[in-house]
Amino acid sequence: MKKFLSHLTTNQKLGGVALVLGIMALFAGDPYGGTTIKVNEKDIALSTVGNSDKVSVTELADWIIKDRADFELIDLRSEEKYNEYAIPNSQCIPLPQLSASELQRNKKIILFSDDDVTSSQAWFILKSKNYKGVYILDGGLNKWKEKVLFPKSPLNGSKDELAQFEKMKEVAKYFGGQAQTDSSITENTTLIKLPTSTTTKTKTTAPTGKKKKREGC
Repeated sequence: MKKFLSHLTTNQKLGGVALVLGIMALFAGDPYGGTTIKVNEKDIALSTVGNSDKVSVTELADWIIKDRADFELIDLRSEEKYNEYAIPNSQCIPLPQLSASELQRNKKIILFSDDDVTSSQAWFILKSKNYKGVYILDGGLNKWKEKVLFPKSPLNGSKDELAQFEKMKEVAKYFGGQAQTDSSITENTTLIKLPTSTTTKTKTTAPTGKKKKREGC
């Protein structure tokens, strides 16, 4: 079984999670408090295979910097973890409370936790409640730390890669992080101190050159 799972892609694993949850729902009802769960199988298949239900962390960072207001960012972790660090503009709705929440249906809903496993469960729950614009933050908070807060300098990078790194250095600074250069690089971003809530509430200059107030967590 382990050998079989090792050959599956992330999308296939997420699809498997959705399928298992669907089967459980059919026989046991909604474990999060509802009576029944109805899921559009076509939506699940297309979204899983086509990767259309994912938003990258760099894309999200760009949306926050540009102060876009057409999405809701949902942190599925515990309130305790949320208070330790939260992505700006996110709101905390732990997974067990998600089914009872009333999210706006006219906005994109972006779900994240530390990784994609919890987010895929939350995605399934909202799809079962007929939410259309539901997305998973690809890689979750772990990927956010790696690519946005603490991007690493490319080793022997091309001109384009170095230019992209320079851009991400400014993005990291904007969100209270710090790019990892040759002298400061570490393999484990969990060992790096995360920005505090105070840091994420301060005014700063966006990488686009305009000044704006960033919302706190």
